[in-house]
Amino acid sequence: MKTKEIRNLSSEQLTSKIDELKNELFNLRFRLATGQLDNPSSIKMVKKDIARAKTILRERELEMGREA
Repeated sequence: MKTKEIRNLSSEQLTSKIDELKNELFNLRFRLATGQLDNPSSIKMVKKDIARAKTILRERELEMGREA
């Protein structure tokens, strides 16, 4: 997921997207442990997507704090 796409989401959508990505990461790790994962680099990509989403969410929180 690109940063531009993440920035277009609302905070509620972003929170739900983070939850979806965490669930996907869990499933990927489970498949890795059972030997069913075809592309191990997908774990790295999902982790980076989670980090991007959390960073943008934190930026929004800090902006709200400065405005108040």
